[in-house]
Amino acid sequence: MSDSTWCWNPKVKGSGIIECIPQAGRCPVGCDDCFFQSGRSYLEPLTENLPHVPSPEMATGRVVRMNDGNDSNVERELVESTAMQYEDYFFNTSINKDLESFPGPVVLTVNPGSITDIGFHKVEKAIHNLMFVRVRVNAWNVESVVDHAVDYYTDLGIPVVLTFMAYYGMTIPNDHEHKYVWKKRTTNSYWVLKNLWMDEIESRYSTRLTVYTCGRRGQYACFLCGNCLREYYATKERLRAAF
Repeated sequence: MSDSTWCWNPKVKGSGIIECIPQAGRCPVGCDDCFFQSGRSYLEPLTENLPHVPSPEMATGRVVRMNDGNDSNVERELVESTAMQYEDYFFNTSINKDLESFPGPVVLTVNPGSITDIGFHKVEKAIHNLMFVRVRVNAWNVESVVDHAVDYYTDLGIPVVLTFMAYYGMTIPNDHEHKYVWKKRTTNSYWVLKNLWMDEIESRYSTRLTVYTCGRRGQYACFLCGNCLREYYATKERLRAAF
Protein backbone atom coordinates (compact mmCIF):
# COMPACT_ATOMS: atom_id res chain seq x y z
CA MET A 1 0.00 0.00 0.00
CA SER A 2 1.33 3.46 -0.94
CA ASP A 3 0.13 7.00 -1.56
CA SER A 4 -0.43 6.15 -5.21
CA THR A 5 -2.49 2.99 -4.57
CA TRP A 6 -4.43 4.21 -1.50
CA CYS A 7 -8.05 5.20 -2.20
CA TRP A 8 -7.94 8.75 -0.83
CA ASN A 9 -10.89 10.74 0.39
CA PRO A 10 -10.42 13.58 -2.13
CA LYS A 11 -11.42 16.12 0.52
CA VAL A 12 -8.50 15.27 2.84
CA LYS A 13 -5.81 14.46 0.27
CA GLY A 14 -2.79 16.72 0.65
CA SER A 15 -3.89 18.10 4.02
CA GLY A 16 -1.75 16.11 6.46
CA ILE A 17 -4.83 14.07 7.44
CA ILE A 18 -5.54 10.51 6.34
CA GLU A 19 -8.88 8.73 6.71
CA CYS A 20 -9.65 5.45 8.47
CA ILE A 21 -12.89 3.43 8.64
CA PRO A 22 -12.43 0.17 10.57
CA GLN A 23 -16.05 -0.98 10.29
CA ALA A 24 -17.77 -2.71 7.40
CA GLY A 25 -21.21 -1.70 6.20
CA ARG A 26 -23.20 1.49 6.39
CA CYS A 27 -23.48 3.83 9.34
CA PRO A 28 -26.56 3.17 11.51
CA VAL A 29 -26.96 6.86 12.49
CA GLY A 30 -28.65 7.60 9.15
CA CYS A 31 -28.11 11.35 8.72
CA ASP A 32 -30.01 12.83 5.76
CA ASP A 33 -27.94 13.10 2.58
CA CYS A 34 -24.78 11.74 4.21
CA PHE A 35 -22.31 11.21 1.35
CA PHE A 36 -21.03 8.02 2.97
CA GLN A 37 -24.28 6.07 2.79
CA SER A 38 -26.01 7.79 -0.13
CA GLY A 39 -24.23 5.87 -2.87
CA ARG A 40 -21.86 8.77 -3.67
CA SER A 41 -18.95 7.88 -1.37
CA TYR A 42 -15.40 7.69 -2.75
CA LEU A 43 -15.42 4.10 -1.45
CA GLU A 44 -18.38 2.78 -3.44
CA PRO A 45 -19.18 -0.03 -3.61
CA LEU A 46 -18.87 -0.13 0.16
CA THR A 47 -19.28 -3.91 0.26
CA GLU A 48 -15.98 -4.22 -1.61
CA ASN A 49 -13.97 -1.36 -0.10
CA LEU A 50 -14.64 -1.49 3.64
CA PRO A 51 -12.93 -1.63 6.06
CA HIS A 52 -10.64 1.18 4.85
CA VAL A 53 -7.58 1.21 7.10
CA PRO A 54 -4.20 2.78 6.25
CA SER A 55 -0.97 1.12 7.25
CA PRO A 56 1.07 2.64 10.08
CA GLU A 57 3.70 3.52 7.47
CA MET A 58 1.20 5.53 5.43
CA ALA A 59 -0.01 7.28 8.58
CA THR A 60 3.47 8.30 9.72
CA GLY A 61 3.69 12.09 9.79
CA ARG A 62 -0.06 12.39 9.28
CA VAL A 63 -3.04 12.66 11.63
CA VAL A 64 -5.48 9.78 11.24
CA ARG A 65 -9.13 10.78 11.12
CA MET A 66 -11.05 7.87 12.62
CA ASN A 67 -14.35 7.67 10.77
CA ASP A 68 -14.78 10.03 7.90
CA GLY A 69 -17.53 7.51 7.28
CA ASN A 70 -19.56 5.60 9.88
CA ASP A 71 -19.18 6.67 13.55
CA SER A 72 -16.48 6.09 16.16
CA ASN A 73 -19.12 5.17 18.75
CA VAL A 74 -20.26 2.29 16.52
CA GLU A 75 -18.23 -0.89 17.17
CA ARG A 76 -16.17 1.37 19.41
CA GLU A 77 -13.84 -1.34 20.69
CA LEU A 78 -12.82 -2.09 17.10
CA VAL A 79 -12.35 1.61 16.33
CA GLU A 80 -10.18 2.23 19.39
CA SER A 81 -8.04 -0.87 18.91
CA THR A 82 -7.44 0.11 15.28
CA ALA A 83 -6.40 3.63 16.30
CA MET A 84 -3.79 2.30 18.72
CA GLN A 85 -1.42 1.41 15.86
CA TYR A 86 -1.04 5.10 14.96
CA GLU A 87 0.89 7.88 16.64
CA ASP A 88 -1.61 10.65 15.87
CA TYR A 89 -5.37 10.14 15.57
CA PHE A 90 -8.71 11.62 16.51
CA PHE A 91 -12.23 10.23 16.64
CA ASN A 92 -15.45 11.46 15.02
CA THR A 93 -18.86 10.70 16.49
CA SER A 94 -22.40 12.04 16.46
CA ILE A 95 -23.36 9.96 19.51
CA ASN A 96 -22.98 11.90 22.75
CA LYS A 97 -21.76 8.98 24.83
CA ASP A 98 -18.64 8.43 26.96
CA LEU A 99 -16.66 11.10 25.13
CA GLU A 100 -14.16 11.51 27.96
CA SER A 101 -13.14 7.86 27.77
CA PHE A 102 -12.00 8.01 24.14
CA PRO A 103 -8.21 7.45 24.20
CA GLY A 104 -7.52 10.64 22.28
CA PRO A 105 -9.09 13.81 20.88
CA VAL A 106 -12.70 13.56 19.67
CA VAL A 107 -15.03 15.65 17.52
CA LEU A 108 -18.75 15.57 18.32
CA THR A 109 -21.40 16.42 15.73
CA VAL A 110 -24.08 17.92 17.94
CA ASN A 111 -27.11 17.99 15.63
CA PRO A 112 -26.99 14.84 13.51
CA GLY A 113 -29.73 13.10 11.57
CA SER A 114 -33.29 13.80 12.62
CA ILE A 115 -32.39 16.55 15.11
CA THR A 116 -30.46 18.72 12.62
CA ASP A 117 -33.18 21.35 12.48
CA ILE A 118 -34.76 21.01 15.92
CA GLY A 119 -32.07 20.70 18.61
CA PHE A 120 -28.58 19.62 19.56
CA HIS A 121 -26.70 17.38 21.98
CA LYS A 122 -25.34 19.10 25.07
CA VAL A 123 -22.28 18.00 27.00
CA GLU A 124 -22.61 18.91 30.66
CA LYS A 125 -19.14 20.42 31.05
CA ALA A 126 -15.98 21.23 29.16
CA ILE A 127 -14.19 17.98 28.29
CA HIS A 128 -10.40 17.96 27.97
CA ASN A 129 -10.31 15.69 24.92
CA LEU A 130 -13.16 17.37 23.02
CA MET A 131 -11.41 18.99 20.03
CA PHE A 132 -14.47 20.90 18.91
CA VAL A 133 -18.14 20.40 18.23
CA ARG A 134 -19.42 20.27 14.69
CA VAL A 135 -22.71 22.02 13.97
CA ARG A 136 -24.63 21.15 10.81
CA VAL A 137 -25.88 24.39 9.26
CA ASN A 138 -28.46 25.15 6.60
CA ALA A 139 -30.42 28.25 5.63
CA TRP A 140 -33.39 27.43 7.85
CA ASN A 141 -31.92 26.13 11.13
CA VAL A 142 -29.77 29.13 12.08
CA GLU A 143 -32.13 30.76 14.56
CA SER A 144 -33.72 27.53 15.81
CA VAL A 145 -30.52 25.52 16.40
CA VAL A 146 -27.21 27.07 15.36
CA ASP A 147 -27.44 30.28 17.40
CA HIS A 148 -28.22 28.29 20.54
CA ALA A 149 -25.51 25.69 19.94
CA VAL A 150 -22.90 28.40 19.36
CA ASP A 151 -23.93 30.20 22.56
CA TYR A 152 -23.92 26.99 24.59
CA TYR A 153 -20.54 25.68 23.50
CA THR A 154 -18.63 28.95 23.33
CA ASP A 155 -19.83 29.66 26.87
CA LEU A 156 -18.21 26.35 27.86
CA GLY A 157 -14.99 27.35 26.09
CA ILE A 158 -15.37 24.63 23.46
CA PRO A 159 -14.57 25.56 19.84
CA VAL A 160 -17.36 25.31 17.26
CA VAL A 161 -16.98 24.40 13.58
CA LEU A 162 -19.93 25.22 11.34
CA THR A 163 -20.50 22.72 8.53
CA PHE A 164 -22.71 24.06 5.74
CA MET A 165 -24.87 21.20 4.54
CA ALA A 166 -25.28 20.34 0.87
CA TYR A 167 -28.35 18.45 -0.32
CA TYR A 168 -28.90 15.92 -3.09
CA GLY A 169 -32.25 14.32 -2.43
CA MET A 170 -33.72 16.38 0.39
CA THR A 171 -36.33 19.01 -0.50
CA ILE A 172 -35.23 22.53 0.43
CA PRO A 173 -38.07 24.64 1.88
CA ASN A 174 -39.64 26.88 -0.77
CA ASP A 175 -38.74 30.12 0.99
CA HIS A 176 -35.05 29.15 1.02
CA GLU A 177 -34.64 27.74 -2.49
CA HIS A 178 -33.22 31.04 -3.81
CA LYS A 179 -30.30 30.72 -1.39
CA TYR A 180 -29.00 27.50 -3.00
CA VAL A 181 -27.27 26.69 -6.26
CA TRP A 182 -26.63 23.32 -7.94
CA LYS A 183 -22.86 22.84 -8.20
CA LYS A 184 -20.03 20.38 -7.70
CA ARG A 185 -18.64 20.18 -4.16
CA THR A 186 -15.40 18.18 -4.16
CA THR A 187 -16.49 15.29 -6.45
CA ASN A 188 -20.31 15.26 -6.44
CA SER A 189 -22.92 17.87 -7.34
CA TYR A 190 -25.42 19.06 -4.76
CA TRP A 191 -27.66 21.97 -3.84
CA VAL A 192 -25.11 24.17 -2.07
CA LEU A 193 -25.69 27.34 -0.06
CA LYS A 194 -24.55 30.40 -2.04
CA ASN A 195 -21.48 32.24 -0.76
CA LEU A 196 -23.54 35.36 -0.08
CA TRP A 197 -25.67 33.49 2.44
CA MET A 198 -22.70 31.67 3.93
CA ASP A 199 -21.07 35.04 4.54
CA GLU A 200 -24.23 36.35 6.18
CA ILE A 201 -24.39 33.39 8.57
CA GLU A 202 -20.66 33.59 9.37
CA SER A 203 -21.01 37.29 10.17
CA ARG A 204 -23.46 36.45 12.97
CA TYR A 205 -20.56 34.95 14.92
CA SER A 206 -17.75 37.31 13.86
CA THR A 207 -17.05 38.34 17.46
CA ARG A 208 -16.70 34.72 18.62
CA LEU A 209 -13.01 33.90 18.36
CA THR A 210 -13.50 30.13 18.52
CA VAL A 211 -16.25 29.76 15.90
CA TYR A 212 -14.96 28.56 12.54
CA THR A 213 -16.37 27.19 9.30
CA CYS A 214 -15.51 23.88 7.66
CA GLY A 215 -13.68 24.92 4.50
CA ARG A 216 -12.74 28.38 3.32
CA ARG A 217 -14.54 30.86 1.06
CA GLY A 218 -16.89 28.26 -0.35
CA GLN A 219 -14.14 25.68 -0.91
CA TYR A 220 -14.05 22.44 1.08
CA ALA A 221 -10.63 20.86 0.59
CA CYS A 222 -9.05 20.25 3.99
CA PHE A 223 -5.67 21.67 2.97
CA LEU A 224 -7.35 25.08 2.58
CA CYS A 225 -8.98 24.89 5.99
CA GLY A 226 -6.78 23.58 8.79
CA ASN A 227 -9.39 23.51 11.56
CA CYS A 228 -8.86 19.85 12.42
CA LEU A 229 -5.06 20.04 12.57
CA ARG A 230 -5.09 23.24 14.65
CA GLU A 231 -7.60 21.92 17.16
CA TYR A 232 -6.02 18.44 17.23
CA TYR A 233 -2.69 19.83 18.39
CA ALA A 234 -4.34 22.33 20.74
CA THR A 235 -6.20 19.41 22.33
CA LYS A 236 -3.03 17.35 22.62
CA GLU A 237 -1.37 20.23 24.47
CA ARG A 238 -4.40 20.56 26.76
CA LEU A 239 -4.27 16.84 27.52
CA ARG A 240 -0.54 17.06 28.18
CA ALA A 241 -1.11 19.87 30.68
CA ALA A 242 -3.95 17.97 32.39
CA PHE A 243 -1.69 15.05 33.18
